Amino acid sequence: MSKNIDAPTNNDNSDQNKTDSPMVGLAPLQRIRRRLTVTGASETIDGVSKLSVSEESGDATQFRSSTPCAISHYSGVSKKGHAPYNPRKKNQDALIMLNERETNSVILCVLDGHGEYGDDVATAFEQQLPNQLMSHPSWLTDVKKACSEAIAEVERNIIQNCNIDTEFSGTTLSMAIIRGNKIIGVNIGDSRVIIGKQINGNIVAEEFTHDHKPDLPQEKERIIAAGGRVFAVEYDDGVDGPPRVWLGHMDLPGLAMSRSLGDVVAHSVGVLSEPEFTERDLDPATDKFVVVATDGLWEFVTNTETAVIVSEDATPMDSVNNLATEAYKRWMKEENLVDDTTIITAYLFDYKQQC
Repeated sequence: MSKNIDAPTNNDNSDQNKTDSPMVGLAPLQRIRRRLTVTGASETIDGVSKLSVSEESGDATQFRSSTPCAISHYSGVSKKGHAPYNPRKKNQDALIMLNERETNSVILCVLDGHGEYGDDVATAFEQQLPNQLMSHPSWLTDVKKACSEAIAEVERNIIQNCNIDTEFSGTTLSMAIIRGNKIIGVNIGDSRVIIGKQINGNIVAEEFTHDHKPDLPQEKERIIAAGGRVFAVEYDDGVDGPPRVWLGHMDLPGLAMSRSLGDVVAHSVGVLSEPEFTERDLDPATDKFVVVATDGLWEFVTNTETAVIVSEDATPMDSVNNLATEAYKRWMKEENLVDDTTIITAYLFDYKQQC
């Protein structure tokens, strides 16, 4: 269960990571969640301050790919989480699913907003990124260059938007672009893309993108070199939360990832908005489906469990609904709260043609 905390315990004994300050960014009675946003300048976090009473989770939708590429069918769903201290919680996730016929591409993207205005950041990317991407002069010839520059342009637009406060708010981004038989993974943060494979009759999961966690050696080294600190909050039951990014002289912002979009304060101490790319050709003999999801799924459902659930369902729509349900159950069992969860499943080649 989540705990009330007055100050974090820093388990890193290096001088560079010590602090003499209290948990200055936390309101005295603010409840802290182990895996979600820790803090910001406001007492309201994760979109609490401006919610609509009637906000509900979306329903899954399923599509047949209209472009001649490896994707045949795909479905996506975005489900609002559950916070017992906030019955009016808002879904801060977003997703992009579209066919781009000029280049025979399918774009599948999930965004996980965090902080008070994280939903605004995620929604702005949902609305602006497709046009920026497909209108980029390198979209036809250099997907990675187009992605890097389009993402950077949207981020600049959002930071300069006086109606969106990105000081302590931002979003992750995980995207799979399938062009012909090639897949390109684009990742910023801790959402993820996996590929379900069938090898010797068994379903296995390939982790295609890799989470950007602050305690990864290369990521931590960069943050410390920029004047930041990396350590986990220790709770009063002795259980540590995830490693988080902190300023060198203040216990802010407590970001649980080393790369994100927005998050201006965290970026001042080495958090990057630069995407990491992975790519390969898809193999019709072994590659069966792709799953793109926010960490609402990955926190308690493993890559392998996800792949097995998808393989047991009849359609992509069935799989995203069942995965969301399973994630919800596990969050409630472990934490008595639920993160927003967004999931896309896409079938490859002739996998389960009957759907």
